[in-house]
Amino acid sequence: MNARRRTVLAAGAAGAAALATGCGSSGGDGGGDASSTPTASDGASDGATDGASPGASGGAELARTADIPVGGGTVFTERKVVVTQPEEGEFKAFSAVCTHASCLVSTVSDGTIDCPCHGSKYSITDAAVEAGPATRPLPAERITVSGGVIRLG
Repeated sequence: MNARRRTVLAAGAAGAAALATGCGSSGGDGGGDASSTPTASDGASDGATDGASPGASGGAELARTADIPVGGGTVFTERKVVVTQPEEGEFKAFSAVCTHASCLVSTVSDGTIDCPCHGSKYSITDAAVEAGPATRPLPAERITVSGGVIRLG
């Protein structure tokens, strides 16, 4: 019975450690520096392609540029990505997974990307935290914009 109790306690401790680790999000790149946020703009660019070749049909189509409101954005739940248009013709993409507790953000309104779980809010411009409990920005995602189409990748 003593050995069984130790086994149960050890398994419970291992499960609790795994759960605690899973609740935190590493963000993958350790970044968060707004200057490294991949962006895309419709039409001519100033030469900044963020490593993507112009005209590359890279990833899957997410939306048409006309579908993303200026000063707002759209959450693509199935792709776990949010695309914003802070200013006319300027498109940005971020992970839709909240850095606080890994919930999916659900809405974009009043200049912020909002998480329904605990109320974290992120800037549509650079995904910086505007209201906690999150302490890290949403990681940037790479998009390409060409011919009025926004593609992931």
